[in-house]
Formats: sequence, structure tokens, C-alpha cells
Amino acid sequence: MKDEFTFDSTRKIIHVDMDAFFAAVEQLDHPKWRGKPLAVGGGGDRGVVSAASYEARKYGVRSALSGVIAKRLCPHLIFAPTRFDRYKEISEIVRSVFLEYTSLVEPLSLDEAFLDVSEYPSATMVAQEIREKIFSKTGLTASAGISINKFLAKIASDWNKPNGQKTIPPEEVLSFLENLDVKKFHGIGAKTKLKMYGLGIYSGNDLKLQSAAFLEKHFGKSGIHYFKVVRGIHTSEVKPHRIPKSLGAERTFETNLSSEVYIEEKLKLISALLEKRTKKNKVAGKTITLKIKYSDFIQQTRSKTGTLYLSSKELIFEESKKLLYQEKLLNSVRLIGISLSNLNTSKKEIPKPELLIKNPQLSLPF
Repeated sequence: MKDEFTFDSTRKIIHVDMDAFFAAVEQLDHPKWRGKPLAVGGGGDRGVVSAASYEARKYGVRSALSGVIAKRLCPHLIFAPTRFDRYKEISEIVRSVFLEYTSLVEPLSLDEAFLDVSEYPSATMVAQEIREKIFSKTGLTASAGISINKFLAKIASDWNKPNGQKTIPPEEVLSFLENLDVKKFHGIGAKTKLKMYGLGIYSGNDLKLQSAAFLEKHFGKSGIHYFKVVRGIHTSEVKPHRIPKSLGAERTFETNLSSEVYIEEKLKLISALLEKRTKKNKVAGKTITLKIKYSDFIQQTRSKTGTLYLSSKELIFEESKKLLYQEKLLNSVRLIGISLSNLNTSKKEIPKPELLIKNPQLSLPF
């Protein structure tokens, strides 16, 4: 029986992902570290790894891992301090390459982006050329995924890492998804994977056999998402000018803080940092949220929505201080974060860039 749901095969989306970006930049700038296990960040007793080279990943070192654990896994691991200004500098070069091909570029972070190249006869050839140009301009490698939507392109970019690419053309979409282990579906984490396995859902084909009602019952709104994407349906557009839903700043402290005086000092610093981000993005928010992580790793969030938009460091500090004293602290504090949401961006008009039209050619890959 033919599936009543059909996907849009007219779009050509590329997901470009720099390979181990922060670590690769450090190895580029420090030749003595090339070919060696390297972690960016994670130094000291309380550090957390921001990125790991492929040599380090072989030992189980990965981002968000405690530096202490990373060192235990790989005793000869090299720790490099983060240099965000340098990463941003190279990221801007990479983005300039993207913009040579299309103005429909949606950055996800410094090291990855979606590109809509539907107007080109071959997205595969565009991706190959972009990767070659990135390497010639920066000395760094990138991987790419090419398909009919963002969901599939994101999965494909991981397929032949590092320094590779994979295309999933329209005629292969359904068979690709049916044979895919559900753990490979972008957005399905460890807990969801185990839940699916417990329900007898191991592959895309198993997932496709389930009804929308069944998936919604077990996975809520995400169930409807799974029902659609396993059929190749994902309508999210590449958005060149993304409107942020929230802005935040947080800091992990070198030593746990128990003194309210010291905690207030940190609140002021974080409030100032958040003010810089609101100014850069030209936004303000009505809802302020304070995140507190204690020394035993228990985490609390406290929120308040007011009638006025907050953006200045003074107001952010005063409101976050009220949240801090809203109830007694449970323990000494390891991390504090402040975020603003319910931003004043809903009525902003986002300009639509013109498409770059290319002359069609015959007999070219998708």
C-alpha cells in the first residue's frame, strides 16, 4: 500500500560541519600537536573539555567530559586553552565561502551551517567545491551531508567524517531511512534510543510500522516528528536570519561558592556579559531565568516574567538577585547562569535575500 505521506524532493540542502573544529585549529596553529591526542579546554581540576581531536576521541575523550576523566582515559592527553577569537576568525572565513554560493545560509554554531542550494543543478558538486575551497583558504577539513531536507543532510554529514561527504538523493531517501538504526536519527538521544529498543523499535523500518497515535502516546510531540521524518518529511526551511528565542550567559567557578557576597559578585559579572549579548543582538526579554548548579551537581532554575523588557546589566542583576534569594540555597554553588527569554523579536521583519540562480545542466548528480 502506498504511503499517503510524501516528501518534498525539490529542495537541495547541504549541511557542512568542520571536523573537530576547535582542536583542528589548535593543531593547525601548533604543528607540534598534530597527530597527537588533544583536548581544548578541560585543564585544571574543574575544567570541562570543549572539543577533542580525532586522536583523543579514540581514547573516549569527547566534549563536555570532565578534564580529570579525560586525563584518566588518555594520560598523555594535551590540554590547550580555548581561543574563541581565533575560532571566530576562521569561522568567518568559512562563512564567506558559503556566501560565495548562496545567501541562504543558516549558521548553527561557529563550525556548522545549513545551505539551501536548490537552484544549482548539482548539490553534490557544490558541496565538494565548498569543502575544497575551505581547505585551500584555512588548511582545515570539513565534512558535508547533502539531501532533500535539513534532517537528512545533518545525518549524512556524519556519515563519512572526517573530510568526507555523503549524498542521499530523493530516490534513496526511504530505503536509507528504513535501514537506519534509530540511534542514528538526529535528535534521538541515549534515553530515547533505549525506550525505542524497549518497544521493539530498532530500525527506521520498525519506526515506520508504528502509527502516529502510538508514537505520540509514547513520545509526545516528538512522536509526530519521528512519524514524519522516517517518511522523509521535514519542512523546516534554511533560515539565514535566525531570531533567537533566548539569550544567556553562565560561568563555572574554580572553587565552590557558599558566601552570598561572592555569589552576588559573580552575578554582576554574568549580568554584564549578558548585557553585551543583548546589545549585540539588539534584543531584550521579559522573562529572566536563574540557573544554579550546586557542588553535588543538583541543578535548580528559578524564573520570573515581568511587564518590562530587561537588557541592562543593572536590571538583570537586580532581578537575578531577587531570584537568588527567592529560596534558600541547598549547598555551595558550582555554576550560575542567567538567561532572558520572551524576547522582543516577534514583530521584527526579517529581510529575505535574493536567490543565486545558476543555469541548469544535464546528467549531473543530485
